[in-house]
Amino acid sequence: MAYASLLEPVVKLTLKAGAVIMDVYNRGFEVRAKDDTSPVTDADERGERVILAGLSTLAPDIPVVAEEKAAAGDIPDVGDGPFWLVDPLDGTKEFVNRRGEFTVNIGLIENREPVLGAVYAPAKDVLYFGSRESGAAMRRLEAGAWSEDIAISVRRTDPEHPTIVASKSHRNPATEAYLAQYPGADTAAAGSSLKFCLVASGQADLYPRLGPTMEWDTAAGDAVLRAAGGDVLAPGGRPLLYCKPEFRNGFFVARGDNAVPVFPLEDPGS
Repeated sequence: MAYASLLEPVVKLTLKAGAVIMDVYNRGFEVRAKDDTSPVTDADERGERVILAGLSTLAPDIPVVAEEKAAAGDIPDVGDGPFWLVDPLDGTKEFVNRRGEFTVNIGLIENREPVLGAVYAPAKDVLYFGSRESGAAMRRLEAGAWSEDIAISVRRTDPEHPTIVASKSHRNPATEAYLAQYPGADTAAAGSSLKFCLVASGQADLYPRLGPTMEWDTAAGDAVLRAAGGDVLAPGGRPLLYCKPEFRNGFFVARGDNAVPVFPLEDPGS
């Protein structure tokens, strides 16, 4: 399947959904709890509706697994073909707490691998996107206008002194123990799928996630990172694959430079 013709329309969809999300962000919102106790707002739901409508026109034959519809039990049978993974608002806690590090995410999966993705951080005016065919790039909104595409790629780094980025909202003892294996590392914190994008754009070298995520949380950022020359590894050093049971991820480490060591991951759920 060729992806080049899909990438720019997907980028435009993330921008359109981001505008709807920022409208909610700026005028105020109510926070509700889903059945799994995670927060949801009108921004999640309105953003998802925009994306689903756009994808149904862009690629009507490709099924979509989207976070809010999945939470309501509406999950299509994706079979063995390509399918979209959509998280209209990754980092809802960042959104609710008005920290700005939330993102709109659209990823395309083929043969269980992410092959195209776009990640838009509307409160930060930055957009990351890429595909297996085109490589990865970013744009910034400056003085009301989007910049030209800026090609991005992972960086070469000193494996003894990597920069490691970890979650702001989901850092746990397992993460702390894993980070302790890199005594020479600099560490940073970021929210949502922006962590993948920091590695993809050469601003960080590793992103370990030793806690539960769903595939729609990771697909778009994973696609951007792989397009930028990085990889995402599951326990045992295997590439992280998609279309797993319940679309649930185990532990993983996103890596830019393959010279940086990835220590064994002990995932009790794998």
